[in-house]
Amino acid sequence: MTFSSPAEAQPRPPLIRLESVQKSFTLPDGAVFDAVRSLSLDIHEGDVFGLIGKSGAGKSTLLRLINLLERPDSGKVLVGGRDLTTLSRRELRDTRQNIGMIFQQFNLIQNATVFDNVAFPLKIHGRHSRAEIEARVRECLELVGLGEKIHSYPAQLSGGQKQRVAIARALAPRPQVLLCDEPTSALDSETTRALLETLRDINLKLGVTIVIVTHELSVVEVLCRQVAILEQGRLVEQFEVDSPAAERATALGREIDALVRRRERDAREALAAQALSFPQRQQAGTQELAHA
Repeated sequence: MTFSSPAEAQPRPPLIRLESVQKSFTLPDGAVFDAVRSLSLDIHEGDVFGLIGKSGAGKSTLLRLINLLERPDSGKVLVGGRDLTTLSRRELRDTRQNIGMIFQQFNLIQNATVFDNVAFPLKIHGRHSRAEIEARVRECLELVGLGEKIHSYPAQLSGGQKQRVAIARALAPRPQVLLCDEPTSALDSETTRALLETLRDINLKLGVTIVIVTHELSVVEVLCRQVAILEQGRLVEQFEVDSPAAERATALGREIDALVRRRERDAREALAAQALSFPQRQQAGTQELAHA
């Protein structure tokens, strides 16, 4: 007779759980816009989770519900098993230390150095000594490859460097979750690739759970393990990016699958070309030895 271990019998609950969250806004003309409609979603620890959809689908609103920058009209937001909607203002402020956020336009303090920008979330809570803050700031800047920019100002940085500073600032309090709202939309393609490599490294080295809103399907294909597709505030499809499927339910899902298949095909062709060229290189090497 075999027995299941406790871990097998009781799978770990998701790190982030949204239960029937609803969020509406009143427009200037008095009409009501339902940005998120009774949506439920689970995100597991260590995952890289993409939220995609057309403009107005509710992606950014949903992301901001996770740390209660937007408070849901109804439903629950659980992070690490705690319902954030029930916390006091002080409890919520403390809990947000565990949830870093990166914005589309960087949101850096322009008249502060890179050091002071990254140190900001550590200073406002007053729990760290000056030496601890300096050590942590340097550690985070090294992690994003900007150790040499510690005394620079945002105006002296490129767009990609500004976003890396924003990532370092978000990581400074050692969060368990990193929320990214269109972090690559203001960057060129080469800088985007480098930034995605940085986020992947952070996920792999630190185990930080990443939730990213993007309109770029290539970002999902390169970075994410799971993706949720939103339409008019509703979750219409969710799947593992690399999982095979006969047919996705949405056009966006099918486009992501096409990107994954293209990447796999390119990898196979590269391997085949490398295998074909090996005998030629070996023969060339033999000829060189014969003529030596």
